[in-house]
Amino acid sequence: MRTSVLIQLLGLLLFVFQAKAQYRNEISIPDIPGYLTLKCDFHMHTVFSDGDVWPTVRVREAWGNGLDAIAISDHIEYRPHSQDIKSDHNRSYEIAKPLADQLGLILIRGTEITRKMPPGHLNAIFIRNANLLERDDWFEACKEAHEQGGFIFWNHPGWKAQQPERTLWWREHTRLLDAGLLGGIEVYNSNEYYPEALRWAQEKGLAMMCNSDVHDPIEVQYDLAKKHRPVTLVFATDRKAESIRNALENRRTAAYFGDSIVGDRQFLKPIFLASIEVVSNPVNLKNQTVKNIAIHNKSDLDFILVRRQPSVGFDTPKHVTLKAHSTSMIEVTGTSDEVAAMKKLKIYYEVTNLVVGPGESLPVMFEVDNL
Repeated sequence: MRTSVLIQLLGLLLFVFQAKAQYRNEISIPDIPGYLTLKCDFHMHTVFSDGDVWPTVRVREAWGNGLDAIAISDHIEYRPHSQDIKSDHNRSYEIAKPLADQLGLILIRGTEITRKMPPGHLNAIFIRNANLLERDDWFEACKEAHEQGGFIFWNHPGWKAQQPERTLWWREHTRLLDAGLLGGIEVYNSNEYYPEALRWAQEKGLAMMCNSDVHDPIEVQYDLAKKHRPVTLVFATDRKAESIRNALENRRTAAYFGDSIVGDRQFLKPIFLASIEVVSNPVNLKNQTVKNIAIHNKSDLDFILVRRQPSVGFDTPKHVTLKAHSTSMIEVTGTSDEVAAMKKLKIYYEVTNLVVGPGESLPVMFEVDNL
C-alpha cells in the first residue's frame, strides 16, 4: 500500500510540473572571449536517495530554469526511500538520461559519498559506475571514482551540521588534495556562502562550485519569480560534457548566486565588459558643465558600483547601479579646464557584487568618448 501511494504522489507531482513548465527561462550571463558561459548545477537529489522527486523532474526543472548541464548526485550511503524504491546507484541517471538527451540538456553521471566529518560529503561526477563507489573506506571510494575518470569536489564545507563552530580544512582534505583526488569545493550551497572555501579554492587550486543541493521540488526551495537557483558558471570551449570536465579540471568556473558572482578576476572582468555597452555619443565635457553617460547592461545581474578613485578633470557619482536589461545614466561633471582636451574619459569603479577574493571586489575601468 505504501509503495502504491508513493507512486501515485510522484505521478501527480510529475503531472503538475509538466502542466506548468512548458517554457524555458534563459539565464543571461554572456559568453566571454574564447569560451561559452555554461550554466550548471552539479549537486541535486531524487527519490533514489533523500530527494522528493523523480529523476525526470530534475531534468525538466533544469531545462525550464535555463541550465545547460546537471549532475544528479544521489547519496551512496543514505537512501531513506529504499524500502519503497529498490535499485542500484546508477538508476536515477538511467531514468533521466533519455529525457535529458531529448531536451538537449547535458546530463553528467554523479553520486555523493556521504560521510561524517572528516572528510564530510563529497560529490563525484563524470564517473562510469556509481555502484563501485560503495566502499567501507571513504578514501578507497574516492580512489575508485578517480580511477573511473571522476571529478571530486567537497560539498558544503561550512555546513553547521558538520562544522558547527568553525569552517575548518582537515588533514583528510590535504590527503585528498596531495593524492590528486580533490578537484573542487562548493563556495556556495543551497543558500549558504562560504568565504573560507573561496580562499581555499584560490590557495589550493580548486574549482569554485555553486550548486542547489535541491531535495524538494525546485519551486519549493527557491522563489524563482524573485531569484534564480544557484549556478556554477563553467567557461567551456564548446557545449559538450568533455569540455565541461576540461573546464573544471582547469578551474574555469565561477559561482553565481543571488545578486553576486564569485570567481577569479580573469573571468569576472570579461563577464562585466561583455555585459555592458556605453551607448552615449561623445559627451564634449567641459569645466563646470554636466553631462550624462548612457550605459546599457544586457545581463541578468544588477551591477553595484562604488567609485574607487577620483577621475582627472571630472567627477562621477560615488555609487552607481547598472540595472539588469536596462540603460542607466551616469552624471559626469567637469571640474577643471583640462577635461575639454581629453579624447576619452577614464572612469574607475569597483563592482561590489563581482567578488574576486574574500572581501575583495572586481576593479573596473571603462572609457567614454569625449571628443
